[in-house]
Amino acid sequence: MDFSGKTILITGGTGSFGNAACQKFLKTNIKEIRILSRDEAKQDLMRTFYDDNRLKFYIGDVRDFNSIECAFKNVDYVFHAAALKQVPSCEFFPIEAVKTNVLGSDNVIKACLKYHVKKAVFLSTDKAVYPINVMGMSKALMEKNVIAISQKLKKDETILCLTRYGNVMGSRGSVIPLFLNQIKQNKPLTITNPDMTRFMMSLDEALDLVLYAFEYGEQGDLFVKKDPAATIDTLADAILEITHSNVKKNYIGTRHGEKLYETLISSEEMFRAVSYERFYKIVPDNRDLNYHLHSKESIAKSNLNYEAYTSHNTKRLNKEELKKLLLTLNIFKEFPKE
Repeated sequence: MDFSGKTILITGGTGSFGNAACQKFLKTNIKEIRILSRDEAKQDLMRTFYDDNRLKFYIGDVRDFNSIECAFKNVDYVFHAAALKQVPSCEFFPIEAVKTNVLGSDNVIKACLKYHVKKAVFLSTDKAVYPINVMGMSKALMEKNVIAISQKLKKDETILCLTRYGNVMGSRGSVIPLFLNQIKQNKPLTITNPDMTRFMMSLDEALDLVLYAFEYGEQGDLFVKKDPAATIDTLADAILEITHSNVKKNYIGTRHGEKLYETLISSEEMFRAVSYERFYKIVPDNRDLNYHLHSKESIAKSNLNYEAYTSHNTKRLNKEELKKLLLTLNIFKEFPKE
C-alpha cells in the first residue's frame, strides 16, 4: 500500500501498536502521522526518540469528543488502538472500560464521519468472542457498533472495518515481559493455569494484520490472522531455557475474568468467514429486520455445525518451536540464538 502524501491518525498511538506503525510508516513518503493520546510523558519520549517533523502529537481522550475532533481534520486514514486492555483492571472498573472502549470508539467513528476520513480500522481482541470479562464485553460492543454503523453508510462515506487478535508477544503488560522481569529479580514465574493456551503473535504480525485489513477491508469486514498457540507452561519453560534461569514456577490460579483459551472466531461467525492463506475475513451480516425474506440457502448454511477457531484447536507449538519463535523478538535480542 502507498501512504505517499497521506496523513494518518493513530489513537492510543503511544502504545506498542503505535510505535510499530511509526517505525514502518516513517520509512515511507508519508506526509504526516498524528499520535492522539492522553499520556504526555509517552508522547514526549516518542517525540525525542523519532525526531521526525512528520510526527505530530495531540493530547486528547477518546471519551471526550471535543478533545479529539481537531486531530481528525484533513486526515486520510485512522487506526483506532486506544483502549483499556488490562482484563483484571476492567473487572474492577467496568464503567471506565465502557467509557473508553464503547463510547470512546463511538466518538472516533463520529469524528471520522464528520471530517470525511477515507477509511478507519478498529483494533479488537479475541476476548470480544464469547466474552466472560468486562474488557471483552466492552470490545464486543465496540465491534457491534462499528458494524451497525457501517451498514448505514453510503458508498462515498468512511469505510469502517475491524481486526481481532490475541495477546501480542512482548507487548506492554503482556506475560513475556513479566516473566523476564521476574527472572531478572530472581523471583519465581507466576503462572495462572499451566494448561491455559494463548495465540502466539508478534507485534510485526499484528501490524501486518491491521495493514491487510486496511488494504482489503470493505464496510463492516473483520479480519483475523491464522496463528499457532502454546500453553502458558510451555511458554514459561521455553523462556527459562532461553535465559538459562533456574527460578521456580509458582502456580497462582486463574485471575479475574481470564479464559482457559482464546477464541478468535465464534462458531456462529465461521459460516460467514472467508478463508485465505494467512487470514480469515468475517463478512458482516447485512440482512435487515425483514427476516421473513431470508433465503432458504442462507438458513440451511447457518444451521451447519461450524467449529470455533480457538487457541485450543489451532496448531500447538512445542517448546523447541516456541523457543525459535521467541528468539526472533527484540525483547530476547540479548540472549544468544542456539
